[in-house]
Amino acid sequence: MKILVLGAGGLGGYFGGRLAQAGADVTFLVRKHRQELLAAHGLRIRSKFGDYSGPVKTALEHEVAGTPWDVIILSCKAYDLDSAIETIRPAVGAKTAVLPLLNGVRHLQHLNDVFGKTHVLGGLAKIVSMVDAEGIVHHLNDWCAITFGEQDGRISERVTRLQALFPADSVKASAVPDIQQKMWEKFVHLATVAGIASLMRASVGEIARVPGGTELLIHFLESNAAVAKAEGHPIPESFLKEYRDLFHDQQLPYVPSLLRDVERHNRCEGDHILGHMLALVNKHHMEPTLHELIHMNLQTYEVRRQAGRF
Repeated sequence: MKILVLGAGGLGGYFGGRLAQAGADVTFLVRKHRQELLAAHGLRIRSKFGDYSGPVKTALEHEVAGTPWDVIILSCKAYDLDSAIETIRPAVGAKTAVLPLLNGVRHLQHLNDVFGKTHVLGGLAKIVSMVDAEGIVHHLNDWCAITFGEQDGRISERVTRLQALFPADSVKASAVPDIQQKMWEKFVHLATVAGIASLMRASVGEIARVPGGTELLIHFLESNAAVAKAEGHPIPESFLKEYRDLFHDQQLPYVPSLLRDVERHNRCEGDHILGHMLALVNKHHMEPTLHELIHMNLQTYEVRRQAGRF
């Protein structure tokens, strides 16, 4: 199985690196600077599930056409989706499956429109990771899950083969028949945590230490779950309970990637996650005040960032 991973950052670097570590045929589609770093030092992962350092295959954009790629893993930010599509377009062949690991759910239809539904898998990752200035991938918590599946619910040969390639000791890989439901569950969780954490500029544990903080997180979680239900994806009570319990943990250091981007003054996925959730709130005529406040807060951040006012 020939696998192309777009990017070798925190997400693509971790999961692609673990595939390479297990002996899979993996190539990283990267820019010139990242290619030079990987050539000089190999791909380096630091994780409680075991460190890894080793050489990996890389390619630049003009080098991927004509290869019969079985799977292309997209690990880009949601706001880079259009450019990512153009980058991988020459690499998508008659039997290629595109596996996006982007946040949110809106991107799936866009990819279907471009490549055709049979070429696009649903997917999500549950991990906190980052790449530092030296190109080292740091895995920052206990989460190391990647979940994917066919949009029509089949457990196909290609998803079964892909699941088997991931090393079980460092990746929890799951091929599932209900991938869109799983994506909605993550969307609800991520919109909740990213929304409140970015509004408060604090970790989940820090918010929980403030009177009313836990209650605010739970209220926003249930509001987002109501949106999912209205869209035909009711969130299981067991899933909601897990996060209600989590939101009581005053020592939890969980900082979502959106807040980490804000704290580094980088572009963030506010519109793609919270903007989309707000649009759905309005579509279903639900109470929009908190969603509007959070979205406006992130829009204002982007105005300041683009003006260089930090």
